[in-house]
Order: sequence, then structure tokens, then C-alpha cells
Amino acid sequence: MAEAPLPACCSRGTDGIKIAVRLKPRASAERVIGLTREADGGMALAVAVTAPPVDGKANAALIRLLARLFHLPARDFSLALGAGDRRKLIEVAGDPARLAPLISEGLRPWS
Repeated sequence: MAEAPLPACCSRGTDGIKIAVRLKPRASAERVIGLTREADGGMALAVAVTAPPVDGKANAALIRLLARLFHLPARDFSLALGAGDRRKLIEVAGDPARLAPLISEGLRPWS
């Protein structure tokens, strides 16, 4: 059986899926904006949250939003890179074969 394809902002690992994110804190609403091209040529998922970038509040809001979007528990998400930056790498722990269809379906409107 072929592996489910992932959106360009995502990559498959041995123990989960990584999602490149461009975060906009202090937005008027929490939402996924769409896919955006980064300066290095890669793709990232642009996400807006209302929380300020203080004491990890924006990062926590990002994880909560992604957990709701993909219908997964927030405990499965972790911040791998970018704690103090707008560019982030989020890791979703679990079997990549099980996660890929959930993530692809969640990002379908922006893919």
C-alpha cells in the first residue's frame, strides 16, 4: 500500500510528522491562513493566533489550534525548533502512516 502524500509544509519522520509553521501572534482571530513560501524556498503553514509571543503563550495557542485542526490530542504535539521565532517546526508524535491521512485531510483546504 502506498504512503499517503503530505502537503509541502510537512515531512515524514520515523516516529511522526514534522510541520513547518510561520506563526503570526497577536492576530485578531485564530486561524490557518494557508501555505506560504519561505525565504529558503521551502513551504510553511501560515497560522495566526491571538496570544502574544510572551512566556510561550503563542506557542501553546499554536499547538492547541493544530490539535483541534487534526483531531489529535495536544500532548502529541511538540515544538522542535523556533521557540522564540516566527518560524517553527512542530513535531506530531505517532505512526506516520496513521498521521499522514489525518494531516493531509486537515490541510486539504489550503493544499
